[in-house]
Amino acid sequence: MRLDKFLKVSRIIKRRTVANDACGASHVSVNGKVVKPSFDVKAGDVIEVRFGEKTFRCEVLSTPEHAGKNEAAGLYKAL
Repeated sequence: MRLDKFLKVSRIIKRRTVANDACGASHVSVNGKVVKPSFDVKAGDVIEVRFGEKTFRCEVLSTPEHAGKNEAAGLYKAL
């Protein structure tokens, strides 16, 4: 699954366009490398998102195409 879509489906970032912009501005890295929005995310990857002064790190557990509000938090584990 594309990185920008995963960020939206998992509700880490609420809108896909915002996720796309964050990736394009080098605010998102996967496994320690800055990546583009089209990067293919898989289970076991560690995503790091920088929101200004704060940094959010999580490990991807699964990558379904759709997830409800209740299932979104189960797609990743915060580190």
